[in-house]
Amino acid sequence: MAWNAAKVFRDRNAGLYLGAVLVSGFGNSAMALAAGIWVKTLTGSNSLAALVGFCMWLPTFAGPVLGTVADRVRRRPLLVATNLALAAVMTAPFFVRSQDQVWLLFAVMTLVGTGMVLTDAAETALVAAAVPGELRGDFNGLVLTAMESMKLLAPLAGAGLFAALGGPAVGLLDAATFVLAAAAFGLIRVREAPPAARVGRAWTAETAEGARYLRRHPVLRPLVVTSATAMMLAGLSSTATYAMLDDGLHRSPAFAGVLTSLQGLGSVVSGLAAGTLMRRLPERTFAPAGLALLAIGVLARAAPWTPVVLGGSLALGLGLPIPLVAALTAVQRHTPSELLGRVAATASTVMYAPTGLALLLGAGMVARLDYRVQLLAAGTVGLAAAAVLATTGRTRHTPHAGEPVGVRPSPETEAAETT
Repeated sequence: MAWNAAKVFRDRNAGLYLGAVLVSGFGNSAMALAAGIWVKTLTGSNSLAALVGFCMWLPTFAGPVLGTVADRVRRRPLLVATNLALAAVMTAPFFVRSQDQVWLLFAVMTLVGTGMVLTDAAETALVAAAVPGELRGDFNGLVLTAMESMKLLAPLAGAGLFAALGGPAVGLLDAATFVLAAAAFGLIRVREAPPAARVGRAWTAETAEGARYLRRHPVLRPLVVTSATAMMLAGLSSTATYAMLDDGLHRSPAFAGVLTSLQGLGSVVSGLAAGTLMRRLPERTFAPAGLALLAIGVLARAAPWTPVVLGGSLALGLGLPIPLVAALTAVQRHTPSELLGRVAATASTVMYAPTGLALLLGAGMVARLDYRVQLLAAGTVGLAAAAVLATTGRTRHTPHAGEPVGVRPSPETEAAETT
């Protein structure tokens, strides 16, 4: 299998972008865990410790609005300014000394989450301008691989640094990573067109435009729905982990680390191979195939045998990145530049916001039902959804009444929609 990873690393813009994602992802993952430990240490409350992590996730719901911001300005200066602003925000934890200042951590994590949503939208749009089209599938796979790798390493670093030097040291680390990310984005060479004039246009109308484009697009809509379904299955599966270890495998909770490592390994392999596979399979086949593989992994975790569960965790890790990479690459390929920030942010909201709902649903199910019922139901729904979604997105795109003037499918979109 010929991978284009070497070509991605040789591309100057792609390499700088990957570096920015790596350092900022490391700092954010470290701080996310340290903030929970910090709140628990100061307040003794488990619920408040969990809530501070929720604060980073909450701004996902504001994705369409924040995406509108990314479409109103040039993306590279926005990324530089946002990362520098977040570096300044990370100085606030230095003032947290007692339970009375804990609210600062909640405010900081909410601002960091907001910045992450905004930068995700701007980064997606910048990639479309800065990275050659033939490298984007491999590039997006590498980005996801890098982020998954950071999730394995950074929390340990954050917990260790918190134990050794305290919370302010972790905040300083995160601030430094934001500064490094700003420097990397500033070095990217890209020629961005000025934002389109929006005289007399309401903010709400602009925000809705991205959602409308995504909803009506026959290629993007099923891919984003596939990704959202995959994330929901992953959430339902994760909430059943400790019940599975206790009641099914009779293992200690620490064995979850083995399952997590296998899932991470699968995600790394899948991310590296995604670009090559996308060149050999059509999008409408590639993404549902990943969802089906993930669903098989979820079903395997219902088995009472450790080797089968280990294989299921690996399959889950292999399947999860596939629809995400396919959807992200398709958004970059099929969306006009002037809409890309809004469409990317709306897609992210649709894909990732259901994760929290799945975690709540899964927590309720595992408290009342046998964990096998939860896993079997989730896996079966996943396989059925994969079969249905594999047959969608085949109709030719026709303009709808009220479609925004000047927003036209790209040549690649028109070609895809006539196949």
